[in-house]
Amino acid sequence: MSIQRLDHFSIRTADLAATEKFYTEALGLTVGPRPNFPFPGVWLYHNGIAVVHVVGVDPNDSSGLIGYLGERSGAEAEGTGRIDHIAFLCSDIEGMRQRFRDSGIPFRERRVPGMALDQIFLEDPNGVTIELNFPAH
Repeated sequence: MSIQRLDHFSIRTADLAATEKFYTEALGLTVGPRPNFPFPGVWLYHNGIAVVHVVGVDPNDSSGLIGYLGERSGAEAEGTGRIDHIAFLCSDIEGMRQRFRDSGIPFRERRVPGMALDQIFLEDPNGVTIELNFPAH
């Protein structure tokens, strides 16, 4: 057995709408099919692959979520917890910069020392840090 590639990551959130909006409008992912789980959520796709699973936490009734995924704090948690950030390999850095400026999304940029790699960092509505990597030409 060997790892082939990262399949997806999941985010638990009390603000499903804001999280969906961030990943669709800021990063350009699209909403796609999702199994009929007993809790709210949305699966976000890139090139036909569900790369982000957003798990909605209903503070009034989390029984479906607890029954399926187990009890865990998370809706009130902020940031990335023990995970520092989630990274995507990207293209069109100018287009992404403009998208963030047009949307009023704050971001910061870096150049990896000694590498031809430009980076943009931003945070989703839950405080999860997103790293976008752009090979420099």
